[in-house]
Amino acid sequence: MVLPEVVVPEVGVSVVVAPDFSEQLLSWFDRYGRKDLPWQKDSTPYRVWISEIMLQQTRVETVIAYYQRFLQRFPAVADLADASEDQVLHYWAGLGYYARARNLHQTANVVQNTLSGEFPDTLEGLMQLPGIGRSTAAAILSLASDQKAAVLDGNVRRLLARFHAIEGWTGQAKVQRQLWAVAERHLPRQRFADYTQAIMDLGAIVCRRNQPDCTTCPVSKDCQARAKGRTDDLPTPKPKLKLPVRSVQLLLLENPQGELLLERRPSHGIWGGLWSFPECHAGELESCCTSLGVSPGSVEATISGAQFRHTFTHFHLDITPVHVQLKRTPSRIAESGQRYWYDPGHPAQIGLAAPVARLINSLRGVTEK
Repeated sequence: MVLPEVVVPEVGVSVVVAPDFSEQLLSWFDRYGRKDLPWQKDSTPYRVWISEIMLQQTRVETVIAYYQRFLQRFPAVADLADASEDQVLHYWAGLGYYARARNLHQTANVVQNTLSGEFPDTLEGLMQLPGIGRSTAAAILSLASDQKAAVLDGNVRRLLARFHAIEGWTGQAKVQRQLWAVAERHLPRQRFADYTQAIMDLGAIVCRRNQPDCTTCPVSKDCQARAKGRTDDLPTPKPKLKLPVRSVQLLLLENPQGELLLERRPSHGIWGGLWSFPECHAGELESCCTSLGVSPGSVEATISGAQFRHTFTHFHLDITPVHVQLKRTPSRIAESGQRYWYDPGHPAQIGLAAPVARLINSLRGVTEK
């Protein structure tokens, strides 16, 4: 079917118009959409906000268990605001992208202590809070309050780029302006919460990244990518960059009591604010031990397991664990805000970087599931 085109003034480009797009999505949602996700029950701004932040860069199937555990510990914004950053990071550990957790904590404090415990009810107000962008703010307004607001998460970007055959990587500002414009134009006249969930569900369940199921898509007859045979190459992939590789040794310093020395990471950078093992580069074991107050002659150092790789957005990190068994606890190493003797047998509620938790479990003989 050849659809008419109109010029979108916001971006000055022509796009096809599908007048019944939203009606088709809502009809599909009524039959096939997800309606039993944990955050769909009692959809308050707080609960929706937590789910939307968790769902950034993370699949629904992974988020559900984390969300339920997080809400059990922090059922309201006041509970989250009153918690320490360590407690928040502890319940976030494993989800990655830890700046999200720190932003959650900061926003909870703003809402509780500056906004009397109430989230703003406007797009602009929500976007003033740490970690809340335009799409997240729109999702909160739409899903929690049934307000008219367009979302543009990864699934929606993919769906609209295919439907309108929009060229270019969806992370580019020019492409995003086009996608925002068509996202706004597709909004229905009512049932905004259902429509928001519908378009996110359709992108996640049907218009998948690989092997989209066009035969069950309610808008496939008007999809320009399908009409042009381009569902496999739209949206345009992100330009691939070869990730650099860095190497580091992690020192697993164990005192005679079986406690492990941890250091708090800086707030910014990898594993920001989490607890990790001291780092050391190859050939620097003696100087690293000395800087920690440990006499090199008083340790027995062994490679603890094989080197393994942890991948970040911008680089690979090859980690070699070095188990350093201390004959006595050095007096120079005292617990402080930046260092801590961690008892694996009675673990404290602190945020651990994923590779650190993995190594602690390995020392304890706990098999990863």
